[in-house]
Amino acid sequence: MRKERIASVDILRGITVVAMILVNTPGTWSHVYPPLLHAEWHGLTPTDLIFPFFLFIVGISIAFAYKNKPKTVLTYKKIFIRSLKLIGLGLFLNLFVPYLPFITDLETMRIPGVLQRIGIVFCISAILYLHCNWKTLLGVSIVTLVVYWSFLGFFPFSDGTLPTFDRAPNNWVNYIDLSLLGQHTWKPDYDPEGILSTIPSIITCVLGILIGKILMSYLHRKEALLFLIAIGLLAIGYIFSYWFPINKALWTSSFVLVTCGWAVLTLSIIYFITDVLHLKFGAVFKYVGTNAITIYFLSSFISKVFYLTKVGENDNIHSSLYNNLFVHSFLSDQMSSLLYALAVVLFYILLGYILFKKKIIIKV
Repeated sequence: MRKERIASVDILRGITVVAMILVNTPGTWSHVYPPLLHAEWHGLTPTDLIFPFFLFIVGISIAFAYKNKPKTVLTYKKIFIRSLKLIGLGLFLNLFVPYLPFITDLETMRIPGVLQRIGIVFCISAILYLHCNWKTLLGVSIVTLVVYWSFLGFFPFSDGTLPTFDRAPNNWVNYIDLSLLGQHTWKPDYDPEGILSTIPSIITCVLGILIGKILMSYLHRKEALLFLIAIGLLAIGYIFSYWFPINKALWTSSFVLVTCGWAVLTLSIIYFITDVLHLKFGAVFKYVGTNAITIYFLSSFISKVFYLTKVGENDNIHSSLYNNLFVHSFLSDQMSSLLYALAVVLFYILLGYILFKKKIIIKV
């Protein structure tokens, strides 16, 4: 009987969540090693790979979870409920503050977010998977990426102004977000999880579905096929970037192709080690990956509480812990900041281990 559980997928999911926590919780944002920061605008850093990796893995999970699901009201209900839970958790993170009246200013509260995007992407991708074969999914992906590039790059504004890919008012992604969301964005001029850029992020998930279908197939030498697909995606993506720059905030088509290329390449290596050679690798990451959303939510919630809860006149819980435990004269500021982040990561790995050993799986 063919094994349905793919160890490499669980490990990659766990690595991605651990990386999310690592880059989101430095000791101080003033001193962070460059690879642990997002690109200023155009470009790609290791940190920029993390969120697309997660959406890619969501796609693989959809391929497994909904493989034989009937297209019934109950199936759609479960999809919508899960999507609404994710969106609700994301909105709660944006709304909550750890002091009276426990809600932030509604006039400026950010509406988009990571969990909100995951919820929307999951919902649309799961429905597409239920209704489309792999050829249709591939066709939808290609058409979406080409149309997105064409619209952002060539469709003029009503006053005749030509669009740009720069961080500017005549960028369609920024323009639509500001027009519809107003002050409810992460930055005054844009949101990296905004409305229009969510469309190509769905394709990141759909490409994960297609890879999931390969993993479920009876094909031989899957790791070789995955490697070739990865090289193809990377080549096309980097070539495409000459016309449509790699940009996470805009989630450009080249960004989709390149990040999925790196995701498939990483998966092919882990798959070869764990599922082909059957070597023990990355069990610690499986602990975190089993409760990925729960651990990510807790890390974001606790981090916000630590930043917004005062200790004394000038400190908060976060800065107090950082300054008293991690700042030392024999360490550079960047190293101190990294060590704090690593300590946070170790805490959540331990939490993941405890939940895993107790067989507690909190489904969202």
